[in-house]
Amino acid sequence: MVAPLKRVLVCSPHTAGWDQSERLARWRELGFHHAPDVSVAQSQHEILCRELQLAGAELIELKRDTKLSLDAVYTHDASLATDFGLLVMRPGKENRLAEGGHQSKCAAQIGIPTFAEIISPGSTEAGDILWLDSKTLLVGHGYRTNAAGITQMREIFQPKGVEVLSAPLPYGPGPSACLHLMSLISLLDEHTALVDLPWLAVETVELLRSRGFHFIEIEYSERDTLACNVLALGNKRLLAIEGNQKTNQKLRDAGFEVSTFPGSELCINGSGGPTCLTRPVLRG
Repeated sequence: MVAPLKRVLVCSPHTAGWDQSERLARWRELGFHHAPDVSVAQSQHEILCRELQLAGAELIELKRDTKLSLDAVYTHDASLATDFGLLVMRPGKENRLAEGGHQSKCAAQIGIPTFAEIISPGSTEAGDILWLDSKTLLVGHGYRTNAAGITQMREIFQPKGVEVLSAPLPYGPGPSACLHLMSLISLLDEHTALVDLPWLAVETVELLRSRGFHFIEIEYSERDTLACNVLALGNKRLLAIEGNQKTNQKLRDAGFEVSTFPGSELCINGSGGPTCLTRPVLRG
């Protein structure tokens, strides 16, 4: 999750249908804070994409589809990239159920196979999943990823020699909110994690420390503006939301190169930062 980013799936607001009135009208039920300003969101996404390209990443724009909702811009959640191909998630948010299959079809067209998928009654979202190393997955157990989904992941990865560990998530704002494991942890390099420490379970903190991780704590006044959501670009380079200036300075003081982009409409409004907006499919 922290090697140089080479190839990534993205979905612009226009691709996700933010410019279609019938989809835009659902913003309240999907948990957005206010009706999105589509032109601003599209502009912010274009800046995000430029930063990814400057970092050396090839961008693959998903195709439009009538089954997608506003949430489809947050491409990270619907699939998990592995050394064996794509694992299709089954999101815990009903309007997102079509996204995994859509990403699978688009990935197949660029030579990326799908090797497994999560099925009912399991639910999983990749925002709850961290690769601690090439043989260890840490999976948040909360409202978006349930016990049945974690059990299926263990069954899928056991023959591949990959251990799946569970991390309990707090109740937080409740089942209607989007609280992922990656809302509380962003891996920055092989031994450093940006964390929202008070919201992490003790056993998760102890697990990460036992594996040698050093923590940088976010500026807690920036929690609601997604300060913990930072994308590792590789080689000590990060991509963050520009408004979180205090947290971003902490990262720079720790020796990281931090690029930023505006995220008022694209990120804060829909509760999805730079990791959420990207589905990395190749690092190295």
